[in-house]
Amino acid sequence: MSSSFSIVAAIILVTICVLGNSKAQLSSTFYTTICPNVTSVVRGVVEQAQQNDIRIGAKLIQVHFHDCFVNGCDGSIMLDNADGIESEKDAVPNQSTDGYDVVDDIKTALENVCPGVVSCADILAIASQILVSASLSVTDE
Repeated sequence: MSSSFSIVAAIILVTICVLGNSKAQLSSTFYTTICPNVTSVVRGVVEQAQQNDIRIGAKLIQVHFHDCFVNGCDGSIMLDNADGIESEKDAVPNQSTDGYDVVDDIKTALENVCPGVVSCADILAIASQILVSASLSVTDE
């Protein structure tokens, strides 16, 4: 029992040391030089979508939440089913989510401006940030 405890303690210690020395590379200015219009493009598509569906903001935030809930915020919720592989999008817990078409519209708009640069994971995060900020400014008025 003592040796298994020592092994577990050693693994935890090594994990803490490795993670403690890692440097997060997230930055709110990441796209400033490689796709400077990313925020305005996302905002424009979201605002257009809100004219057709007043609830799209909540729907997009829900998609982002569901993406992050399983294995982190990686955009995998946007993947469609493939041969023998059920996507997260069609998994039972995610069947209540909606707004994928708007994310696709954002991706298309960004591909026209910055081809191959902005990931679906980042689109979900940026759209959610814009929507939360917009909702906070409305409640402050």
